[in-house]
Amino acid sequence: MKFSFWAGPGNTWSDLLAMGQHAEKTGWDGLWFADHFMPNTTEAAGPTAECWTTLAAWAATVPRVRLGALVTGNTYRHPAVLANMVANVDNISGGRAVLGLGAGWQENEHEKYGIPFYTLKERMDRLEEACQVVNGLLSGERTTFAGKHYQLDDAPNEPKPVQSPLPLLIGGGGEKRTMRIAAKYAHEWNVWGTPETLAQKGEVLERHCADLGRDPSEIRRSAQALLFLTDDEKQAEQMRQGGRAAIAGNVEQVKETVAAYRASKVDELIIPDFTLGRELGPKLETMDRFINEVAPDFR
Repeated sequence: MKFSFWAGPGNTWSDLLAMGQHAEKTGWDGLWFADHFMPNTTEAAGPTAECWTTLAAWAATVPRVRLGALVTGNTYRHPAVLANMVANVDNISGGRAVLGLGAGWQENEHEKYGIPFYTLKERMDRLEEACQVVNGLLSGERTTFAGKHYQLDDAPNEPKPVQSPLPLLIGGGGEKRTMRIAAKYAHEWNVWGTPETLAQKGEVLERHCADLGRDPSEIRRSAQALLFLTDDEKQAEQMRQGGRAAIAGNVEQVKETVAAYRASKVDELIIPDFTLGRELGPKLETMDRFINEVAPDFR
């Protein structure tokens, strides 16, 4: 089982660099970053680091670990432009990039920047075409594509990524469209959720694969949940009842939850920094405690 770290976009670059380099040195397997431009609040106020420039900076300053977007909003960039960006990050990193891609959901970003938000169906239709565009540009010599939303004419993408294929990860748990798109086009699939959610949705993914004639073992599965690594049982119980997927408790309790994720066929567990405190020091301490006291039992 792999263990990766998800640093929030509200961190300063100095803290993002410190967390990235610390994760690499202490044995984490990957770094993930969200693709947003502002907080999802009425005020939309607060610093928010841009995703792919952050990944490019990590690619040049943090060795070894995989680097991915969790996930890129398809509506923000034409997929041909995105494919060029991702290929360049893969080259900068020496072959460690992952293209996480989703339909896009944060409405205030579209509203404030004048980016069309479309209906959910329209966003999903665009996502399915975008998967074909980026897979073509990242792997083929030239790509011609005549879709409803995107059209390419003998389009190049040079230099090609180091990886062949460069992993395309589809994020989301929509069972009718998102997961069918993942089953058809993706190398990896990701969703928030409890172990029970991952087991149930994993069965949905497998059914889509069967319908499409694809081996589900070809698709890596990853998941994330809020981490509360604490010896305070009262606090841990409150966090478990908080309404979002949470890994809460002392080291042994956290191990039990991680074991349940593994039993649900999760290949990679991603730990967000969102609940690890505001300051860098406490975040690094919790990272160390998890990777040194929990992770070894599952590697």
